Amino acid sequence: MLSLSNLGVNSVSSVIALHTSDVRFPTSSSLDGSDAMNRDPDYSAAYVRIETDALDGLDGHAFVFTIGRGNDVQVSAIDALAAHLIGRSVESLLDDMGATWREFVWDSQLRWLGPEKGVMHMAIGAVVNALWDLKAKRAGLPLWQLLARMTPEETVALIDFRYLTDALTPIEALEILQGSVPGRADREAALLKTGYPAYTTSPGWLGYSDEKLVRLATEAVSQGFELIKLKVGGNLEDDIRRLGLAREAVGPHIRIAADANQRWGVDEAIEWMSHLAPFDLAWIEEPTSPDDILGHAAIAAGIAPILVATGEHAANRIMFKQFLQADALQVLQIDATRVGGVNENIAILLLAAKFGVPVCPHAGGVGLCEAVQHLSMFDYVAISATTDRRVIEYVDHLHEHFATPVVINRGHYRAPTVPGAGTEMLAASRTEFAFVPHD
Repeated sequence: MLSLSNLGVNSVSSVIALHTSDVRFPTSSSLDGSDAMNRDPDYSAAYVRIETDALDGLDGHAFVFTIGRGNDVQVSAIDALAAHLIGRSVESLLDDMGATWREFVWDSQLRWLGPEKGVMHMAIGAVVNALWDLKAKRAGLPLWQLLARMTPEETVALIDFRYLTDALTPIEALEILQGSVPGRADREAALLKTGYPAYTTSPGWLGYSDEKLVRLATEAVSQGFELIKLKVGGNLEDDIRRLGLAREAVGPHIRIAADANQRWGVDEAIEWMSHLAPFDLAWIEEPTSPDDILGHAAIAAGIAPILVATGEHAANRIMFKQFLQADALQVLQIDATRVGGVNENIAILLLAAKFGVPVCPHAGGVGLCEAVQHLSMFDYVAISATTDRRVIEYVDHLHEHFATPVVINRGHYRAPTVPGAGTEMLAASRTEFAFVPHD
């Protein structure tokens, strides 16, 4: 088993504090992030730092992404988990991250607040992700490499298979992971050389002018992106005009995806998409309520061959299981902070592999690009063994506030090499953009 002692960490340490911050960026002033449902988002982070008394001075950092009001509620949920951590042995928490995950999620009183969804589940995900950040830092590895170098057995031990075995058993998960063992070193080398394919949403925010859309779409192609995404769903005539401008700007060989951000009902989505079909869309994202699995399945059948993409608001691995069983999505979109952290996202990646569905993560926001790249790179090395039909979303916002910001080169995420999960925000940024409520 990959333990801290195996990694050369011999000291015994304890968690001495759980620090939280309510961090909000005024992105609504420039309409960055605007879409048909979210007109004025202020990208925000309910931020957590796990402090220990270890001599190495390393802390674990993570966050939950929100878009403004309510971020304080999310911070309070993270604060409620302090009793599970303060005074605990860091080594025991990190040496068995599967047991640590189950301890949080199986807490009967916390569970009542979900179960396994919503504000408390995301708070657990933040704490779990902060522990993974600390574990990777102690290992001297970026998170994607730490995960990719675990044995198949160690990876399976991270996963809670309750509610999953009708779709994915531990034996099947082990077989998927064992099947990827050959070539892992070559795929690591390929990532370090070439990176992971990206697409960009930067041109497509609904509040942008036509001129800004065309300029940013043209720039995206010149930067090496082979897929761009536009927000739709506000007004049909506007969508047709904007998609026409984008298609003209990028040409016939660049893929264009669209994102309705849950705007439509089922019948409305099918009808609306019939008017957008001539633009040769790669997929339509979140066409209806993120909880409506059967609705997504009906839309997928009604708009084929256009693909349906969803998942950024799916609450847990059970929902992803049902989406896959119902053929309700053809592009699966994990989010680094929506579910219960790294462990649950690994379960979702294995479900996607079992059903043969590509994973194209949701990112953008604040810090989501930094966090989710590690999961896709782990998926490539240790699970799917391919980048075919797979891209990570990229939005050019707020990266300068992170200790290890993402680097994009010719439309690819450059594989991070700095130890950790990429989730550490600069202390100065946390201070400058700390939310102060008005009286």
